[in-house]
Amino acid sequence: MSIYDKATLVQIPSGYKASGAKLYLVIPADGDGDFTVSADADATRVNSNGLIESTAANQARLNYDFDNPQDPHLLLEPTRTQLAHYTNAISSANGYGLTNGTLTTNSHAAPDGSNEASTFAATAADGQFQKIKTSSSGVEYTVSAYVKRKTGTGTVYLRAVENTNTAVTVTDEWTRVSLTVTSTSTNIRYGMALATSGDEIYVWGFQVEAGSYATSLIPNSTGTDITRTVDGCKKLNFSDMPTDYPFTAFWQGKIDDYDGSGFTSQVPFSLVATGAFNCFFALNFYSTTQLTLRRRNDSDTSHFISFLSDKDTTYKIAVCFISATAAKIYINGTEVLDSTSLTSVPYIGTNTPDSVLMAQLRDSSDTGKRNSCDQFMLFNEELSDSELIQITS
Repeated sequence: MSIYDKATLVQIPSGYKASGAKLYLVIPADGDGDFTVSADADATRVNSNGLIESTAANQARLNYDFDNPQDPHLLLEPTRTQLAHYTNAISSANGYGLTNGTLTTNSHAAPDGSNEASTFAATAADGQFQKIKTSSSGVEYTVSAYVKRKTGTGTVYLRAVENTNTAVTVTDEWTRVSLTVTSTSTNIRYGMALATSGDEIYVWGFQVEAGSYATSLIPNSTGTDITRTVDGCKKLNFSDMPTDYPFTAFWQGKIDDYDGSGFTSQVPFSLVATGAFNCFFALNFYSTTQLTLRRRNDSDTSHFISFLSDKDTTYKIAVCFISATAAKIYINGTEVLDSTSLTSVPYIGTNTPDSVLMAQLRDSSDTGKRNSCDQFMLFNEELSDSELIQITS
């Protein structure tokens, strides 16, 4: 028997129906467990052809990595505001100031398949272009853009806030570069520079956003800010939810960010009582060195687990909730928790978990944080150690 045959819910992002705001499940196949999706119209994803495209309202954003066009992940992101204007028409006419260089619009194929990429050429040493945007002092901002080498060394200096620059090496393929800084004034100066006269690059898709990492592109062809609202993906009132201990949840994906907010930081999944603030079973990445197993039903208990993690690694995590006082966690084939002496949290309390949330801690009092997902499974039983090793390896 395949381990998938034991699962009551299997979500491997592959099919969606935007008009019905649905993300289809592999198991159950009758539609009972299909997730409901909420997403902005014109949010973007990378499609299976490797091109950035806008999506329909409430379409599950199945995002493909450029180096893995077969297996998409479910892109779930927090609210972000695009502070850069005319992001795909980078020119002096649209407010980008030039020093020792020229900008030519609509001169090369862009990552979305259009011909809207601009060419920047340094006509002397330290050629640069930049734009100024009002910011707030003490706030963390991330500047990003897509860059491709045309001629020269391929060394590009990305600018963000005041005069902060970072050198990046670009190739003959499109690369998204980003720089995160904390503003110390009321102006963001974002742009690019080339140190060597005669060097040329293609550039497209600037993004400036308050936050500690770059989210998916928010195209902006206007002179005003544009906001993309938070994504949602949930199955409320799932008929095959566990009715008591034991049960096992499995999640695979990467960590989008550590934001320093501890308990409400990156949450792969949560099993919750619909509309309740005080009933959820979840795991979250508390920091780069700790995980937190969270079990709450009337009272809140958090169990800290030492675990080194980073944003570049794909994690396969299985959490086995065995009883009110016992749990196991396996990550990438290794046991990181096996405890029978946790603080007692009964499964049945004032509220009973009846729903699954992806990348979201609560249904009520949502923190607004999100994290992408490769796959998720739920088992209404305790898996054996060998099975836990199998699904996480």
